[in-house]
Amino acid sequence: MKVPPPSLRNSIKSPNAPAAIGPYSQGVLAGNMLFCSGQISLDPVSGEMIRGEIEEEAAQVLDNLGAVLRAGGLDFQHAVQCTVFLTSLDDYAPVNEVYARYFCEAPPARETIQVAALPRGARVEISCIAVR
Repeated sequence: MKVPPPSLRNSIKSPNAPAAIGPYSQGVLAGNMLFCSGQISLDPVSGEMIRGEIEEEAAQVLDNLGAVLRAGGLDFQHAVQCTVFLTSLDDYAPVNEVYARYFCEAPPARETIQVAALPRGARVEISCIAVR
């Protein structure tokens, strides 16, 4: 696959999602594809982690991801692939319940991976690729 030149790639930034905590973009629009960086449960206003039940964290993660999608002119229905990172697969079922509320029609392809740790002590992170 040929990578579009920098002039055809646009960095996506939403004030309704947490600012990147490293040298990366919240999302990159390349042609008709939007590559969304992984989101964790950072509150976009306070910059603090949402702590509590895993369902609350997952909802904040997906709200953040939705903000990036909207900043790119897309929404959850445009997602074609997601990656879910969990620090414990014991959280798979409750995260799945929250996830299903955001991706209710024709959900995207997905994988779920258990990891040793996530930034800022998050328990869930989700990234996605969407197509216009």
